Amino acid sequence: MNNYRDIIKAPIITEKTTDLMQNKNTYTFSVDVNANKTQIKQAIEAIFNVKVASVNTVTVHPRKKRVGRYTGMTNKVKKAIVKLQEGSSIEL
Repeated sequence: MNNYRDIIKAPIITEKTTDLMQNKNTYTFSVDVNANKTQIKQAIEAIFNVKVASVNTVTVHPRKKRVGRYTGMTNKVKKAIVKLQEGSSIEL
């Protein structure tokens, strides 16, 4: 991965992640499937100029979907749950 913007795709904004942002200083991002925790940490620190305390990742495997008589699979997605150190925050 050459560019940090290739690793971090987009923030995930839901009710649960908004609650984590406000109460626990934890942010959730959609990341590249091949990125590891170290690359994710470096990308977040470089893009947002913050200090990262920990990174947890979740891989969401493809599921079968059907539309009428056509069947297919959903995309494989990787989420990164990033906890920032005290005093750091990200404006989304």
